Amino acid sequence: MKEDTSRLMDARKEEEDATSELSLRPKTLKEYIGQTEMKDNLSVFMGAAKKRKESLDHVLLYGPPGLGKTTMAYVIANEMGGAIKLVNGPSIERPGDLAAILSEIEPGDILFIDEIHRLPRVVEEVLYGAMEDFSLSILVNQGGSSHVLSMPLPPFTLVGATTRAGDLSSPLRARFGISIKIDFYSSDELRQIIERTSKVLDTPIDPLASSLLSKRSRGTPRIANRLFKRVRDFANFRGLSSISYDLTLEALSALKIDSLGLDEVDIRYLNTIIDRFHGGPVGLEAIASSIGEEVSNLEDVYEPYLIMSGLINRTPRGRVASEKAYEHLKKSHQNTLF
Repeated sequence: MKEDTSRLMDARKEEEDATSELSLRPKTLKEYIGQTEMKDNLSVFMGAAKKRKESLDHVLLYGPPGLGKTTMAYVIANEMGGAIKLVNGPSIERPGDLAAILSEIEPGDILFIDEIHRLPRVVEEVLYGAMEDFSLSILVNQGGSSHVLSMPLPPFTLVGATTRAGDLSSPLRARFGISIKIDFYSSDELRQIIERTSKVLDTPIDPLASSLLSKRSRGTPRIANRLFKRVRDFANFRGLSSISYDLTLEALSALKIDSLGLDEVDIRYLNTIIDRFHGGPVGLEAIASSIGEEVSNLEDVYEPYLIMSGLINRTPRGRVASEKAYEHLKKSHQNTLF
């Protein structure tokens, strides 16, 4: 049974994830596992807004892909009692597109813009007034003349999500009253998520198996759920109704997911730094060219976990493989002229 492991361990959302995450998604802060500090703060902010009978301040959620930014937007909408409208930043190409979206907003609704860092600047500038004054002003050209069309908006909450907070313009970032970084999850939190998923999908899993899966899920709930479903495939293929530790170990081996949750792309990345560039420092462009991956994929998808795990260090001169990387790959340092 062969699996595209580069896709399996890629935390970005795939079509399959979009469908399955709807059934697995928690609906309240109480059901949401992990991110305790974020939940505690949001509980205060939302509780205070509801007491004042106001909409929640605009919220910016940022962090690596697959950590629950979209899920938290749904939770906020449910807790605040508003409907949620989901759009992707790059799909809003013109101010008119934004106007069409905002014209459907009702009081207390949540507008979730994913990849908000990719909004065109001309759209972003129109969004400022909508966020600050609940007013939309658009320059309209008609019959050779132009005029400003103004439209009042009901109070709403914009929830923006991004994996690249540094790419947000300062004016846009300043208009979010609440800014929250979502961090990688602990193994214990991922274990709880996996066990919740096993109940939702009616597939019992041995505690040792859920613990094993959690340690290889790269600190990311989306990957944990994806791995659970792939291991479930192995169980179902053999006519089994539950997941054992031995089966999980066998499935992860077949999928080439190692003890740290590294896949073939991660291994190629680390081997390239160590073998070809003598452990670094080396620029990200050189690594990407050597292993045939896009720079943005490495920077947004793979590197955050490798850095968090202590396998590479980012320095002003480039990426450097850590001592932990050498030990994990069972490699010795090479003598170099550098």
